Amino acid sequence: MIVGVGIDVVDVARFMATIERVPALRVRLFTPDERELPDASLAARFAAKEAIAKALGAPSGMSWQHATVRRVPGTPPVVEVVGTVRARADELGVDRFHLSISHDAGIASAVVIAERDT
Repeated sequence: MIVGVGIDVVDVARFMATIERVPALRVRLFTPDERELPDASLAARFAAKEAIAKALGAPSGMSWQHATVRRVPGTPPVVEVVGTVRARADELGVDRFHLSISHDAGIASAVVIAERDT
């Protein structure tokens, strides 16, 4: 059963200009592993986190660092949630996330489906 759907689109250049203007955002928004990604991938991770939040109803108080996107070449991206994001997912009964991310022509995008078994 689908619990929620989220989508987000990010202009890569604009996003990176904001990160450069406010360097603390890199630490606030991303886990240590994510912080080293190329610009387009970093913007795509941000779009994914926004889409995850939207799929969960965008409640206040969730930490950006409590949602991570893992990539293994040749496999779909995997959403890992802990802490505040895990608590919201549990509250809604979310068992799994389906994520599609892309970046091309200066735009990064992500679509998330939050699902539960019952």
